Amino acid sequence: MMRYARQMQLPEIGETGQRKLARAHVVVVGAGGLGCPVLQYLAGAGIGKISIFDPDEVEESNLHRQPLFGMADLGRPKALAARDALRALNPYVEVLENVEALGPGKAPKIAAQADLVIDAADNFAASYILSDACLATGTPFVSASVLGQTGYIGGFCGSAPSLRAVFPELPATGATCATVGVLGPVVGVFGALQAQVALRIILGTQPALGQMITADLSKLHFGGFSFLGCPEPSSTIPFIAKTMLQGSDLVIDLRSDHEAPETICPQADRRSEEALRALVPGPGQRAVLCCQSGLRAWRAAKDLQVRGITDLALLAAKAST
Repeated sequence: MMRYARQMQLPEIGETGQRKLARAHVVVVGAGGLGCPVLQYLAGAGIGKISIFDPDEVEESNLHRQPLFGMADLGRPKALAARDALRALNPYVEVLENVEALGPGKAPKIAAQADLVIDAADNFAASYILSDACLATGTPFVSASVLGQTGYIGGFCGSAPSLRAVFPELPATGATCATVGVLGPVVGVFGALQAQVALRIILGTQPALGQMITADLSKLHFGGFSFLGCPEPSSTIPFIAKTMLQGSDLVIDLRSDHEAPETICPQADRRSEEALRALVPGPGQRAVLCCQSGLRAWRAAKDLQVRGITDLALLAAKAST
């Protein structure tokens, strides 16, 4: 227990709290700019079991903001490199690596097995997929989003409203840190705050669910608010995986031939967003709209809703497992 002596001096932790941490199973989706500090601080705090999900490999452009990795890790799967780093940091923590995205096909089962799920994926489709799974299973969910030098951290689901309750509409653009840039310390701050919120939820000593932290680090300004009592949307358009497609589905792939030489599945019909104006599903037929990120599919689905077509689903190709 000497390893945790300093944090056990805190009255809200002590031996009882440390045992809670040691019994906890946390799923972390994403081992990038947010995920690295999350993983480091959770392993350092003595979380008993950490499951990492990330399909990507370490690139040199990652290293300025992802301190779990070094030059020797270039080309390695992030989940494997992060596992090795955490085991070296704290050999008493069980670390399980999964070199894959956690999509809508597997997310509910994984969420049901976890005490808490952390979204560090920098992917809005993944955020909604994980929130939907955690809402269905009653699992606390900590999500963060960073763009440039601004972002938020929230404690969702469990006893609190879901991400969709606070953000019922998807973002106007699909901008990410990869497209607009980010400073290393910015994602470090947000990732560390995610770890802090997660520890508070596991310890159960201070309220963290239903709370939002916002920050603009270009101005060193922090804010926040409570979203407890925020109602869930009356209807949602779910994300699904390829394995969840049905034979009767009308599958529309919005990606161009150049973007995706093959459609998402053999039954898919390739169409542009403009061509969807003539779409008429058959009686009782579900329309499934696919694109790479999910954003074009979302916009197209909202247009179809205005036309009275409501049996809809979304398929984001990069999060379709």
